[in-house]
Amino acid sequence: MTSTIPDRSIRICADRGGTFCDVHASFPDPDKPDERKEIVVKLLSQDPANYSDAPTEGIRRVLEIATGEKIPRGTTLSTDKIDYIRLSTTVATNALLERKGHKHALLITRGFRDLLLIGNQSRPKIFDLNIRRPPPLYSAVLEVDERVTLVGYTSDPKAEEHAVQFDENGKIKRGYRGAGWDQQGDAEGPGEIVQGLSGEAVRVMRRPDAAKVREDLQKLYDDGYRSIAIVFAHSYTYPEHELEVAALARTLGFKHVSASSQLLPMIKMVPRGVSSTADAYLTPVLRDYLDGFFTGFDEQLRDGKVQSPRVEFMGSDGGLLDLNNFSGLKSILSGPAGGVVGYALTSWDEDKRTPVIGIDVGGTSTDVSRFAGRYEVVYETTTAGVTIQSPQLDINTVAAGGGSCLTFRNGLFLAGPHSAGAEPGPACYRKGGPLAVTDANLLLGRLVPDYFPKIFGKSEKEPLDIEASRSAFNVLALEINASVGEDKKMGLDEIVYGFIKVANETMCRPIRALTEARGYATSRHILASFGGAGGQHACEIAQLLGIKTILIHHYSSILSAYGLALADRAFELQEPSSTFYTPENRAILKARLDKLDAQVREELRRQGFEGSRVHAERMLNMRFEGTDTALMVLPTPADGDGAEDFEAAFRRVYKAEFGFLLESKSVIVDDVKVRGIGKTFDTLGESVFAEVARIATRDVDRTRADSTYSVYFDGVGRVDDTPVFLLESLHVGDVVKGPAMIIDNTQTIVIIPGATAVLTSKHLFITLE
Repeated sequence: MTSTIPDRSIRICADRGGTFCDVHASFPDPDKPDERKEIVVKLLSQDPANYSDAPTEGIRRVLEIATGEKIPRGTTLSTDKIDYIRLSTTVATNALLERKGHKHALLITRGFRDLLLIGNQSRPKIFDLNIRRPPPLYSAVLEVDERVTLVGYTSDPKAEEHAVQFDENGKIKRGYRGAGWDQQGDAEGPGEIVQGLSGEAVRVMRRPDAAKVREDLQKLYDDGYRSIAIVFAHSYTYPEHELEVAALARTLGFKHVSASSQLLPMIKMVPRGVSSTADAYLTPVLRDYLDGFFTGFDEQLRDGKVQSPRVEFMGSDGGLLDLNNFSGLKSILSGPAGGVVGYALTSWDEDKRTPVIGIDVGGTSTDVSRFAGRYEVVYETTTAGVTIQSPQLDINTVAAGGGSCLTFRNGLFLAGPHSAGAEPGPACYRKGGPLAVTDANLLLGRLVPDYFPKIFGKSEKEPLDIEASRSAFNVLALEINASVGEDKKMGLDEIVYGFIKVANETMCRPIRALTEARGYATSRHILASFGGAGGQHACEIAQLLGIKTILIHHYSSILSAYGLALADRAFELQEPSSTFYTPENRAILKARLDKLDAQVREELRRQGFEGSRVHAERMLNMRFEGTDTALMVLPTPADGDGAEDFEAAFRRVYKAEFGFLLESKSVIVDDVKVRGIGKTFDTLGESVFAEVARIATRDVDRTRADSTYSVYFDGVGRVDDTPVFLLESLHVGDVVKGPAMIIDNTQTIVIIPGATAVLTSKHLFITLE
């Protein structure tokens, strides 16, 4: 069978999560060469007794299945048959959460030693009497005696009139003429005047002393530092000093150098600085992991040649990056991003254009995001107390999942935020763990032990222990009923379901924050549910939110890996700007966008994408003068005159975000950005809505149920003969009416009374009355 699989034909996507590593692969069917066979492999992310790296082991299993050859563990894997490997990884995220990054030093302008420690003065817990600030990521600080400053001042009402004027070659035509001018030179004092990247005039007050910097860097190197972050004042517009010091550090042998001006050249020194230290802290850890990953394969996987198999990585903004462009800073949301791409592309209908809410219910947390034709991206996020400036998908996380602990405190039912994790796990995992959401679902009949993997107990071959859950809930029920009057005592099912209601409400909170809090009607969305525990909660969450349509993909429990197969290659460039958006400046800004556009297309051509496969998004980061809230704006043909009218687009976006406009204020452009997208597939075929409208449907007879089980439903109580259907035994067009359960190898989907599920080729399409 080996010879029937052509070279460069197996496509592999691996998502290494906190608990499980999911691998999705496809290859040409030897019997029908025009069609592709799909393989799904699920394995533990860590199993040191059996393998050292989960994605490598998953790929080994895929190659065994596809080629029909036995490949012993530990063999260096041949990549001849592989077209590409796509990875999303939580290595950097976990290093940040657990504070297990790489020791590094911070190089900063003299006088700013404590800048990142002081931060931006925000007080998230203003009434807390015992505030424990997370320590900074860096271990040492080196002050570099260098200084540049901007000419003029920010709130000068005649800023444009007073500013230094440059010709097209960057030479001074006329010096500064505003307040503070020294009446002699071209600025407020001595120093060379140069034009910065943003167009602003920069006065170089002191250049770094190379000999002194080399001496200080050598001391750091001798102390064992191999990674540094460089953050100089105003380097977003004048990066020369940072680049000079970075080059010096590399010649001394520093393995990783994060220069803030090269990571993201944006104004605001604190977030730019923290982002650089995060990159210096995380990238070496990520590189160590990737070096280990590559050692499992032959040489050609890493050589980057066009004929060689490609390795691509999921970035935090939902785009694929090659090895050269992937870094710790860009990988913080690498894991969840694949799931967002997966649900967005499989649930979106270009004709109906109904926005979609994705809800990923995992073991410890629930991730929520929204898709309305394009990914919603934020540029400043806080993870584990570290505020980072880097484009990331707008994903809201709440600590409620299958492993969330259930407690009763001060008369309140609580679900989370603490989690039972995988070790010891919920009470039913036979390791003496605490009560968790999984126990509640088990007691209510929403998990059936006979269909659940038998991997528990000391032997790792025992089923879920329902009696452990029951006895723990009986103890809790006694405590709860003892705290209320005789007329308010509740039965066990009522109490258990009470905890599920609390967990469901907790999962709804971030959905409302992404919709109602931003002016969108929640009920006008579709709910796309995925993640291991999603199917048990999807119908009730939709009911709470007034949503009528739920989509659950057949691959919903491995959707983060499946999403990698659908993701596009992305490359973006950004430059600072400091100009007013006026009719006169519009042409200059367009010329800058054109220049970046050409560079982005050239880079994507180098990566193998050209012509109609490349699409560019041209954006400006804009704000009203006197405010510090900038919005990244992408105009549509409907905005203003239809010819990239950024001002009209900015006003539309600002009004939607804040509900008002500052009519008397000028608009300032802070950044110019072009994001290039290389399409990796032609079409996904017809949408699930088009398929539902087309197919003939028929009700499924109850006799086709694999079994029946006693399940508790809200408002109905126990339904002792709830039918349990196996997903693989259902056919396209089959209609299952609630109450019912649909089960496959990796998930249980609860269909509540009043809900109807239609099976399509790739989804369960559920509608609520």
